[in-house]
This record gives sequence, C-alpha cells and structure tokens, in this order.
Amino acid sequence: MKTVAILAGMAAMANAHATWQQLWRNGEDLESTCARLPPSNSPIEDYTSTALQCNVNPAAAAGKCSFEAGDTVTIEMHQHNDRECTKEGIGGAHWGPVLAYMGKVEDAALADGSGEFFKIYQNGWKKNPEAAQGDNDFWGTKDLNYNCGKLDFKIPADLAPGDYLLRAEAIALHAASSGGGAQHYVTCYQLTVTGSGSATFEGVKFPEAYSKTGPGLGFSIHADLSDYPIPGPALIAGGSEATPQLLTFGQITGAPPAATGGSGSPKPSATTAAAQPTSTAVAAQPTTLITSAAPTASASATPVAEPVSSSPAPAPSATAPAASAPPAASQTPAPSDKEYTLETFIAWLQDEEAADVAKAKARRHARAFRV
Repeated sequence: MKTVAILAGMAAMANAHATWQQLWRNGEDLESTCARLPPSNSPIEDYTSTALQCNVNPAAAAGKCSFEAGDTVTIEMHQHNDRECTKEGIGGAHWGPVLAYMGKVEDAALADGSGEFFKIYQNGWKKNPEAAQGDNDFWGTKDLNYNCGKLDFKIPADLAPGDYLLRAEAIALHAASSGGGAQHYVTCYQLTVTGSGSATFEGVKFPEAYSKTGPGLGFSIHADLSDYPIPGPALIAGGSEATPQLLTFGQITGAPPAATGGSGSPKPSATTAAAQPTSTAVAAQPTTLITSAAPTASASATPVAEPVSSSPAPAPSATAPAASAPPAASQTPAPSDKEYTLETFIAWLQDEEAADVAKAKARRHARAFRV
C-alpha cells in the first residue's frame, strides 16, 4: 500500500494540472454556469490543435453570464473539483503568465472559438531581487496559486455590447526551453455584454497566434532572468495589466477573499443574457496584501469589489497568513507545501510505513491474560 501511495504521490507532483472552473461578476459568485468545462485538467501542448481555442471537447455551458461594460470579472482556477484555498490553484511549480482574451461572436452559446480574440488582461513576470533564477521570480500563476485560484480585471468600459467568448489562459513554463515545451490551460466562458460602448478590436486566431518557439513560449525560466516577453498580441487600449506580487499564500488587495466561494450562497440560474439581470456592483472593501517571503508590489489592475457571502470569513490580519494547511492525519507531520519535494515525500511515507510495521508487530505479539 505504501508503494502505491509513493507512486501516487509522484504522479501528483508530476501532473499537478488545473482547469479554469468558476467566474465572478462584481464580487458575485456565478460559479460555473457560463463555463465550458474541459473534460480533464491536462494541458494543451499541440500548436496545430484547435484545442488552443477553448480546450479539448469542453462540455456545453449551462448558459450565458451577463456583464455590463466596465464590470469586474474574476476568473477562478483549481486543480480539482473543489475550491479550497489551502491548496495551490495550479500546483507543481507551473510558473508562467496568466492571460485573458475576448472574442465577439453572434451567439456565445453556439460559437466554436474559431473567430478572433483580443487580449484584455495579462499578468506576466517581475524580477525578484532575491532570486538567482526565474523559477523564484514573481509570476502570474504564483498570484493565481496563492490568491485562492482567483485573478480579476475589468471588462473594457467602452466595449460594444453583444455576445462574447471570454478565453482565460494560464501558461506553465516549467518544462519549456528554446525548443518549446510550454503548457497551456484554457477555458472559454460565455458572456453577454451590455452598455452603450462602441469599441471593437482586431484580434488573433488560435492556434495560429502561438508557436512552440514563439516569444515567451520557447523560453526557459530556469536561468537568471532580466526580461520576459509575454506571449500573444499586445494588450488592447484600456486593457488591464497586473504586476505579479505574491511568492507565497496571501491575498491580492481588492480580490475575492481567500474563502471557499459559493458555499452558503444560492447557485445562480443559467439563463440567457436577455432574461438575466445584471447585478449592482457591491462597494469595494479593500483588504490587506499578505506575503511572508518577499517584498510586494501593488498590481496595476484596478482593485475590485469583495464578493457577498452569507457566511463571510473574517478579514485576515496583517501578520497572519491568509490560509493555513490542515493538520496531518498522523502524528508524523507531512512535508508542508513549501518544502514538498520528492525526497521529503518519500521519507515521510517511509516513516509512516515503519510506524505501521511496529504497530502490526505489537498486535501480533499480544497475549490474552489468563488466570
């Protein structure tokens, strides 16, 4: 059994994949009602595949989510079908940028993703002065990991109304080099945008927009970096650019709180945009940025509203971590997330196995007391 556990642990560390699963509007948890959920949490690595549009054969979404131009949207990613903030959003040191695109379509429920997408958000890379290699720098996926799997940005305020696909993407560069190896994690959300704007934007098509040796993709992060070219087209005028800021579990100012979203709140109904009213934005409640390892920098994206929850978690203090890992089941502590290597994992399991053997021997040599 312990051998099986060791193999399973090795597989988990190797795979640690994730999917974009939920969406928020001005702090309101819309859950997965307008998400085309992928069939697995595996990445896309084929640059000739149309899976780069909206993933591999995603499930149909329940409906569309209505947004007004200028609203705040929060995209949410997790490794599995849970929303626990004590777990990284995407594990396995999958560092890289997080991007979001929108594409104008006739009907978001029917669009196949083959049209043009323009970039409205990017959270890429920032140098960590304490680091000697890029793995230990600031990255968009680190912000995602340590902010409960959530990142937020604005729908462009002047965007023309209509149906759109929102394409969320995390790019993992841990296995990339000059010859390729980047991993793409993509989900499309179905939106209907309202408002009086008239702006339209030229975009790019997928998979043509990327190549395995393209800027920011054919790229190794394991050297001492002085720059990082963000993949894809330039951010549109009025788009949101965030500067990555987290190196450990914390909370980005203004983002949805580090608590399980959706619990205690009614599940939103899946309706078309015409029948689904746009909710009023709640007042912003600034929160404290918490990090425990490195100096922080404020994101340039506009702070957003806190989500309304029927059982809100208390605001974290300036010294306490935003989330703490649950205690291990046995008295031998398992390696923490920050010290979790293959060697420490195997050593821990070997200690557990030795303890089990000792217990078994004790049971085997026990004798009944006779008078």
